[in-house]
Amino acid sequence: MWFVKNPEWYQVVVTPNMFGDIITDLGAMIQGGLGLAPGANINPDGVSMFEPIHGSAPKYKGKGVSNPIATIWAGAMLLENIGEKSASQKVLNAIETVLRRGKVRTYDLGGKSKTGEVGDAIVREVGG
Repeated sequence: MWFVKNPEWYQVVVTPNMFGDIITDLGAMIQGGLGLAPGANINPDGVSMFEPIHGSAPKYKGKGVSNPIATIWAGAMLLENIGEKSASQKVLNAIETVLRRGKVRTYDLGGKSKTGEVGDAIVREVGG
Protein backbone atom coordinates (compact mmCIF):
# COMPACT_ATOMS: atom_id res chain seq x y z
CA MET A 1 0.00 0.00 0.00
CA TRP A 2 2.76 2.49 0.90
CA PHE A 3 4.55 1.76 -2.34
CA VAL A 4 1.50 3.02 -4.23
CA LYS A 5 0.63 5.88 -1.88
CA ASN A 6 4.15 7.27 -1.41
CA PRO A 7 6.55 5.71 -3.93
CA GLU A 8 9.01 8.57 -3.42
CA TRP A 9 9.85 7.09 0.00
CA TYR A 10 11.71 4.24 -1.70
CA GLN A 11 15.01 4.46 -3.51
CA VAL A 12 15.79 0.74 -3.56
CA VAL A 13 13.44 -2.21 -3.13
CA VAL A 14 14.86 -5.71 -2.66
CA THR A 15 12.50 -8.65 -3.17
CA PRO A 16 12.42 -12.24 -4.36
CA ASN A 17 11.80 -12.54 -8.11
CA MET A 18 8.03 -13.10 -8.02
CA PHE A 19 7.31 -10.11 -5.80
CA GLY A 20 9.84 -8.01 -7.66
CA ASP A 21 8.00 -8.68 -10.90
CA ILE A 22 4.70 -7.59 -9.38
CA ILE A 23 6.18 -4.47 -7.78
CA THR A 24 8.08 -3.38 -10.89
CA ASP A 25 4.96 -3.69 -13.05
CA LEU A 26 3.01 -1.68 -10.48
CA GLY A 27 5.76 0.93 -10.28
CA ALA A 28 5.90 1.18 -14.05
CA MET A 29 2.20 1.91 -14.27
CA ILE A 30 2.45 4.55 -11.53
CA GLN A 31 5.17 6.41 -13.43
CA GLY A 32 3.60 6.33 -16.87
CA GLY A 33 3.45 2.82 -18.28
CA LEU A 34 5.47 -0.26 -19.04
CA GLY A 35 6.98 1.33 -22.14
CA LEU A 36 8.90 3.82 -20.00
CA ALA A 37 10.24 1.51 -17.29
CA PRO A 38 13.76 0.10 -17.42
CA GLY A 39 14.81 -2.65 -15.05
CA ALA A 40 18.03 -3.89 -13.56
CA ASN A 41 18.92 -6.96 -11.58
CA ILE A 42 22.15 -5.87 -9.95
CA ASN A 43 24.64 -8.42 -8.67
CA PRO A 44 27.46 -6.51 -6.96
CA ASP A 45 29.59 -9.66 -6.99
CA GLY A 46 29.04 -10.78 -10.57
CA VAL A 47 26.94 -10.45 -13.68
CA SER A 48 24.01 -8.04 -13.65
CA MET A 49 21.07 -8.00 -16.06
CA PHE A 50 19.30 -5.04 -17.64
CA GLU A 51 15.98 -5.17 -19.46
CA PRO A 52 12.73 -3.30 -19.95
CA ILE A 53 10.20 -4.09 -17.23
CA HIS A 54 7.80 -5.36 -19.90
CA GLY A 55 10.29 -8.03 -21.01
CA SER A 56 10.43 -8.99 -24.67
CA ALA A 57 6.68 -8.46 -25.35
CA PRO A 58 6.59 -11.16 -28.07
CA LYS A 59 2.92 -10.54 -28.92
CA TYR A 60 3.92 -7.15 -30.35
CA LYS A 61 6.86 -8.44 -32.42
CA GLY A 62 6.99 -6.89 -35.87
CA LYS A 63 3.96 -4.64 -35.35
CA GLY A 64 5.91 -1.44 -34.69
CA VAL A 65 3.60 -0.42 -31.85
CA SER A 66 5.88 -0.95 -28.85
CA ASN A 67 7.55 1.88 -27.03
CA PRO A 68 11.34 1.32 -27.25
CA ILE A 69 12.23 3.77 -24.48
CA ALA A 70 12.32 1.23 -21.63
CA THR A 71 14.71 -0.96 -23.63
CA ILE A 72 16.96 1.96 -24.57
CA TRP A 73 16.89 3.25 -20.99
CA ALA A 74 17.88 -0.19 -19.69
CA GLY A 75 20.86 0.01 -22.03
CA ALA A 76 21.78 3.38 -20.49
CA MET A 77 21.60 1.79 -17.04
CA LEU A 78 23.95 -0.96 -18.22
CA LEU A 79 26.39 1.65 -19.52
CA GLU A 80 26.38 3.42 -16.17
CA ASN A 81 26.86 0.14 -14.33
CA ILE A 82 29.98 -0.72 -16.32
CA GLY A 83 31.47 2.72 -15.72
CA GLU A 84 30.44 4.45 -18.95
CA LYS A 85 28.66 7.31 -17.18
CA SER A 86 29.18 9.82 -19.97
CA ALA A 87 27.68 7.50 -22.60
CA SER A 88 24.81 6.67 -20.26
CA GLN A 89 24.05 10.34 -19.71
CA LYS A 90 24.06 11.00 -23.47
CA VAL A 91 21.42 8.32 -23.95
CA LEU A 92 19.30 9.62 -21.07
CA ASN A 93 19.55 13.19 -22.38
CA ALA A 94 18.47 11.99 -25.83
CA ILE A 95 15.44 10.18 -24.40
CA GLU A 96 14.46 13.27 -22.44
CA THR A 97 14.90 15.57 -25.44
CA VAL A 98 12.79 13.38 -27.71
CA LEU A 99 10.02 13.15 -25.11
CA ARG A 100 10.07 16.89 -24.41
CA ARG A 101 9.76 17.76 -28.08
CA GLY A 102 6.70 15.53 -28.30
CA LYS A 103 6.89 15.16 -32.08
CA VAL A 104 7.71 11.46 -31.99
CA ARG A 105 5.62 9.36 -29.59
CA THR A 106 4.33 5.83 -29.58
CA TYR A 107 0.67 4.92 -29.15
CA ASP A 108 0.96 4.39 -25.37
CA LEU A 109 2.01 8.04 -25.02
CA GLY A 110 -0.78 9.37 -27.21
CA GLY A 111 1.22 9.49 -30.43
CA LYS A 112 1.18 7.69 -33.75
CA SER A 113 4.89 6.96 -34.21
CA LYS A 114 6.18 3.47 -34.84
CA THR A 115 8.75 1.79 -32.60
CA GLY A 116 11.55 2.39 -35.07
CA GLU A 117 10.71 6.05 -35.51
CA VAL A 118 11.09 6.69 -31.78
CA GLY A 119 14.28 4.65 -31.61
CA ASP A 120 15.71 6.48 -34.64
CA ALA A 121 14.87 9.87 -33.09
CA ILE A 122 16.75 8.93 -29.92
CA VAL A 123 19.75 7.66 -31.91
CA ARG A 124 19.85 10.95 -33.86
CA GLU A 125 19.86 12.89 -30.57
CA VAL A 126 22.72 10.80 -29.21
CA GLY A 127 24.60 11.66 -32.37
CA GLY A 128 24.57 8.27 -34.09
